[in-house]
Amino acid sequence: MGERLGYAPGVFDLFHVGHLNILRRARGHCDRLVAGVCSDELVVRLKGRPPVVPLAERLQIVRSVRYVDETFVATVDDKIQIWKEVGFDVIFKGDDWLGTDVWTTLEAEFARVGVKVLYFPYTVHTSSTLLRDALRLLGEQSPSEPPPGQLAGPRPSGTGS
Repeated sequence: MGERLGYAPGVFDLFHVGHLNILRRARGHCDRLVAGVCSDELVVRLKGRPPVVPLAERLQIVRSVRYVDETFVATVDDKIQIWKEVGFDVIFKGDDWLGTDVWTTLEAEFARVGVKVLYFPYTVHTSSTLLRDALRLLGEQSPSEPPPGQLAGPRPSGTGS
């Protein structure tokens, strides 16, 4: 049997420990790992909003992870089409997708072409959505008051001590 190629698709926006966990676990189940990073346009189509971090930067981050052998820019959501281009033997996904109609259908389609679908535990305590919401809340705080836990900047001259 030849080299086993794995594929880990994702947006990888606001890269966090959940992303790292999936890539680390995926690398343990294949000889080479390709991380599929969604294009900015695909993210807008899928989520209705652009990613916080642009594609070029997300690619740099994901490429620098030691578990990733190469990256692939996903411009379509059709995983079978991506399989035709990449040729992976196993695809990895967070278990929050397990049992969904989309992935149950994909499992059957992939089984017909000999591709295995492996699910890994979803990192519940952190997600890009939670990080995005936290950043939004921080951005909404009054600029005259520093956010909690941060020091105020220097006072303008003539305002006393």
